[in-house]
Amino acid sequence: MPTQDRAPIALALGGLFSLAAAMGIGRFVYTPILPFMTDGLKLPADDAGLIASANFLGYLVGALAGAARSLPGNPRHWFLAGLLVSAITSAAMAITSTLALFLFIRFVSGIASAFVLVFSTTLVLERLNAAGRGSLSAVHFGGVGCGIAFSALLISGTAHYSENWQTLWIVSAIATFIFMALAARLVPPLTKAAQAAENDSRHDGEPPKLINSSLIRLILAYGLFGFGYVITATFVSAIARSIPALQPTEQFVWLAVGLCAAPSIYIWNKVANAAGARKAFAIACVLEAGGVALTVLSTAPVVFLLGAALLGLTFMGITALGLMEARRLADAGGPASVRQMLAVMTASFGLGQVIGPWFAGSLHAVTGSFEAPSLAAAAALLVAAALVVR
Repeated sequence: MPTQDRAPIALALGGLFSLAAAMGIGRFVYTPILPFMTDGLKLPADDAGLIASANFLGYLVGALAGAARSLPGNPRHWFLAGLLVSAITSAAMAITSTLALFLFIRFVSGIASAFVLVFSTTLVLERLNAAGRGSLSAVHFGGVGCGIAFSALLISGTAHYSENWQTLWIVSAIATFIFMALAARLVPPLTKAAQAAENDSRHDGEPPKLINSSLIRLILAYGLFGFGYVITATFVSAIARSIPALQPTEQFVWLAVGLCAAPSIYIWNKVANAAGARKAFAIACVLEAGGVALTVLSTAPVVFLLGAALLGLTFMGITALGLMEARRLADAGGPASVRQMLAVMTASFGLGQVIGPWFAGSLHAVTGSFEAPSLAAAAALLVAAALVVR
């Protein structure tokens, strides 16, 4: 039936809009808005790093909460609630200029982002696999890159009319509301049978013991990846604005990240099919380490944009490869075990993200440059690559 053929595609698109809203906009729009906040508020780099870390701390807390087997309700309710909170917190950023409130708002936003990622991924991937259309997971995860590219265009376009940082947050919130409505339309409620299976899995006692040395290395590598990518992902637009030779690239650098991220899941799925998920993960980490280093080792615009492009090409690929490998290892335990494993991986990732911006902002306050923290991030990515293929 045509309707049945379209259902998995609609579901994957619903996942795309979910991640585009909560991750591409709600979580990452801070990067292109940051230079405007820095100018408008005279915001120092260490405070900017704290704000980013607050968001990622919320992301960590949300991931841990998502791991609770006793959490009531169903995944669809939680990820839609996360989308709503993501939109509200983006709007709230426009109504204050106090650091303490910025920290609180971005903390809550981080919780919402983690809920959307954990619950939408659990819901969408389970249904796609059940329909025999697991390859459409690339569309779901591609939402982050699409959201980043969209947010770059949205902020750049809005800034032509108003460089007021509050306005930029308001238009971001409006876009998130629109994407939330699309996601709600495209991701239908669970059937009664599916909800019963989810409830049975949730209350089925303890899941199988899945932890082993290989999985521990994967979890550690995922945390190092979180640290390694997030410094550049947070400050790349600020780096562009702070160096005269790179200022012409500011409106393009975040767009380059998003455009390269959008098809990256498909590309890395192909690499994983050929070389294996862990080797693909390691290759992507090495390429990303090169990209992170390029953003601070040269003031040539072409080299800087190449570094940003390598970041975009790899970071969502690594994210998806890690989650899909963890999901494969946890699959024997049923939906609740899958959700727990996704949450543990997201928590490790979130811890790396919490440390990264704080570390970079603090080191910038001492050195006046993002070179040292960026090179430390590149080194962390190389260690992650070594851990996952050992």
